[in-house]
Amino acid sequence: MGASIAGSSVRPLEGLSVVEGSAFVAAPSGGMALAQLGADVVRFDRIGGGIDHKRWPLTDDGVSLYWNGLNRGKRSMAVDLSDGRVQELLGGLIAGAGNFLTNFPAVGWLSWEHLSEGVDDLVMVAITGSHDGTTAVDYTVNCAVGYPAVTGHADDPRPVNNVVPAWDLVCGQMAALGLLAADRHRSITGEGQLVSLALADVALAAVGALGNLAEAQVNGTQRERIGNDLYGAYGSDFQTSDGRRVMVVAISPKQWRGLLAATGTTNEVAALAVEMGLDFADEGDRFVARGELGGLFSPWFTERSLREVASVLDGHGVCWGPYQTFLEMLDEDGRCSTANPLFAELNQPGVGAHLVSGSPLAFGGPGAVERGAATAPLLGEHTEQVLSEDLGLSSAEVGELFDRGVVAGP
Repeated sequence: MGASIAGSSVRPLEGLSVVEGSAFVAAPSGGMALAQLGADVVRFDRIGGGIDHKRWPLTDDGVSLYWNGLNRGKRSMAVDLSDGRVQELLGGLIAGAGNFLTNFPAVGWLSWEHLSEGVDDLVMVAITGSHDGTTAVDYTVNCAVGYPAVTGHADDPRPVNNVVPAWDLVCGQMAALGLLAADRHRSITGEGQLVSLALADVALAAVGALGNLAEAQVNGTQRERIGNDLYGAYGSDFQTSDGRRVMVVAISPKQWRGLLAATGTTNEVAALAVEMGLDFADEGDRFVARGELGGLFSPWFTERSLREVASVLDGHGVCWGPYQTFLEMLDEDGRCSTANPLFAELNQPGVGAHLVSGSPLAFGGPGAVERGAATAPLLGEHTEQVLSEDLGLSSAEVGELFDRGVVAGP
């Protein structure tokens, strides 16, 4: 029995059951991605909450918006993970679901060897820090894969971290993909399997796929810091007359022509190309001349307000976006509202009514309105339900566990 999901009729993963033992971002985000598509995801935590249950940002009442944001649409159990009977019950729950997603240490009763004993078709996705099992988190991975050294402005030598835990988020989506791939393999062969996924490997794979490692190895060069400019093509930020900033990107020929027409700089840019001996039909040449080009474009932006800039750029099909704070997103950006099918306004217990997102996957096309937006459970909200309905314990057995204090409700 899955958690209630407002307005969801398109549930492609209906019937898929997943047990999640997790903390922080990677595993919870992967479990939520599955839940938003209709899977029944049961997350178990220790009584009182795991190490991420009170993580910032918090409401004034101390409720974690972080925890709520990463666990929408799931069911929640609160249990004493050190109790032998609880471990036995969770093992049975995992075996019954057939799918286990975790970033807890896969040792002891949570090891693949123990959980798969007598369960030939179990699928287990185990997230680790590094491929050798050593500990790592997004921030210790990101600092070591080169990107902070090329992030920031050229006049500041300090490395700059990305405040978005990008590797955690990508890892979570890969974990969900890995579980579904293993599930497909099981549907064909009847065999379960252990899928291992190292957070560091997620980052390293991206560095390799984007050519960053090859650039260093083959060319023997260290990429420079270029601030907000777009590497290898034309993209830069500009300030408007009312103190706002916009990012403008011109990669395709159409985008480039639109930018020149919008700013009225077609002739000046043509003259600059001749002067520099460059061909601005080539995006690499536009990157080389980005400073000079910015000098031509900048006055147009500084003479106009954000509203005026938006109107003209949109009218010429320019690819651009405003720099926005989170508050400005809510005040100004129509995409951050129920006008966007991604969002619904739901009443989260302990928080109140606010925008809640569903899956960005729109089954049925971009106009599809069923995205699986759901509230998060209260910690332990479904403990009794899972024990009685999923595991088939009698009321007396459930009561005994509560009396011993090894399981808890909300």
